[in-house]
Amino acid sequence: MADTDTNGSAWRVPPSAYLANRPAEYALPPRPQVSCYVPMPDGVRIAVDVWLPEGATGPLPAILIHTPYYRRFALAPGATAEACPNAAKFRDAFVPRGYALVVVDARGTGASFGTRDSFRSPRERADSAVIADWIAAQPWSDGRLGATGISYPGAASDFLASTGHPSVKAIAPLFAVWDTWSDHYWPGGILLSALAQDYDDLMVAMDQDRRDMLRRVSYFADPALCGPAPVDEDTDGSLLRAALEEHAGNVRQPAFIGGFPYRDEALPYDPSFTVAKISPYHYREGIRPEVAIYCVSGWMDGAGYANAAIARYLTMAGNRRHLLLGPWDHGARINTSPWRAGETPDFPLVAELIRFFDEYLMGRETGLAAEAPVHVFHQHAETWEAAAQWPLHGEAATLALGAGGGFDDAPGQVAHRTDPRWGSGSGTRYERIAAIDARAYHTDWQAREARLTSWTSAPLDDAMALTGHAIAELTVASSEPDASLMVYLSEVEADGTVRYVTEGLLRLIHRAETPHPPEYVCTWPWRSFARADVRPMVPGVAETIRVPLLPTGWTFARGSRVRLSVSGTDADHIGQHPHGRPPLLTVVTGQGASRLHLPWRPAAAPSRLTA
Repeated sequence: MADTDTNGSAWRVPPSAYLANRPAEYALPPRPQVSCYVPMPDGVRIAVDVWLPEGATGPLPAILIHTPYYRRFALAPGATAEACPNAAKFRDAFVPRGYALVVVDARGTGASFGTRDSFRSPRERADSAVIADWIAAQPWSDGRLGATGISYPGAASDFLASTGHPSVKAIAPLFAVWDTWSDHYWPGGILLSALAQDYDDLMVAMDQDRRDMLRRVSYFADPALCGPAPVDEDTDGSLLRAALEEHAGNVRQPAFIGGFPYRDEALPYDPSFTVAKISPYHYREGIRPEVAIYCVSGWMDGAGYANAAIARYLTMAGNRRHLLLGPWDHGARINTSPWRAGETPDFPLVAELIRFFDEYLMGRETGLAAEAPVHVFHQHAETWEAAAQWPLHGEAATLALGAGGGFDDAPGQVAHRTDPRWGSGSGTRYERIAAIDARAYHTDWQAREARLTSWTSAPLDDAMALTGHAIAELTVASSEPDASLMVYLSEVEADGTVRYVTEGLLRLIHRAETPHPPEYVCTWPWRSFARADVRPMVPGVAETIRVPLLPTGWTFARGSRVRLSVSGTDADHIGQHPHGRPPLLTVVTGQGASRLHLPWRPAAAPSRLTA
């Protein structure tokens, strides 16, 4: 089925219905009316495009997109390709409805000068406040500013709001991290090494205008896309060429992000610079309480972006905020539900954003305040649910792991020898965040999962709706002082089909738990990932370790079985722990030693899900 907003009765006024009564009033110009450089206090010139609605009179509220992925491409002569593949959906939605859209090349990218001295550099955050000043001073601006964007630009909207700029009224960080370390590159304390390299290839291609490399990326494969567009004053392209020369000094991602093996690690040349400096949570106290926030992610959104959306929502409890979690991958390019009607999502996300900014930025009466603050999608039931809080409910079940591979609490030990060749494949939650155009997810999961050590339940008497974070509480011994522990949850349908549901991962030296800090409020086990809290395992000595699985909304059918599987690696996405010493992992069972905690309850409409 589709993920349309009319599946279920989660909204009083569905986003699509709101959009139907909010038609475009103005014409969209064929190109930005303003394209110029805005100087920063250090002299670096930042490229800015401004799109204004044709026919609008009087000052307008503005929405900012601050991106490293080109504010606009130059096009080959006579080409009709989309010059703004990253901003077009926002431009086409907001500008005809009375907003100014400002799209900015982050420093060291596109046509902007300077270098990127880090991933999500604090200098970019400072730049955004200067750009906000510039916007507020323009004759077309009414002084009200919002910000949005997917992934990197989404986090940039957090950074803008955190400057405390008085113009900022609403932000919608879409599919964006809250903590760059744990939500993105180091989930569970494990570096996603393949992701770091893939992202580096993308940014070298863009920052240095390497079109031969960029055309390997499906998003930018159109040969009509001819590098970053110069600003209007750069009539001969000389300024663009000079900017690209500066980009040669940009940060290289594998070396940079790989240099933070602990969450509190600092750069050797700057003891004040930890990954906190490139994470929105670090600056959250600067966000004014009147700023409204829309937190959006998908159940298959990378390594921890759904965690980020939830943590942002919980942390910013003093602000007006909303949480939306759908059956999507990174950026909602694909509906990832196995029961989808088609791969392209039907949910009108842009309509929901229009309503959000209409309410909090333009000051229109939209009815949004009467809607529940939380909306989640249940896969297999294929319906939306509204809730007043996260978690949605306090109901849960605990299944004990047995020695014979069932959930029966039979005492014993179950050994798993790590196969360093095992991987989860190339159609997973991780490819899209590396700009790889994955479209079908875990299609070969049944064969891959069969090579793992697993526990399987009896058939379910009723359909059960799981919403949130399952937690694997395992009493486990390792033959080595370090290991990666990968935990997978699957549904085994009555006909034997095995479907991937979600996963969790943890490097065992980071197993020590601590209460979550005020800047990252969460409802799942928290780790500091600090150097001081590292504890090598004592080989052969079992300890009880809790591994939170990434959140999901998934309804298990009546007659299906629940399966928990473990691995000591995922060779397609991470490196070895420890090097050259594949660990033997031994799970102890019996007397509640190892258990699976499931935040589920009987499904609201089990008759739809009978096997």
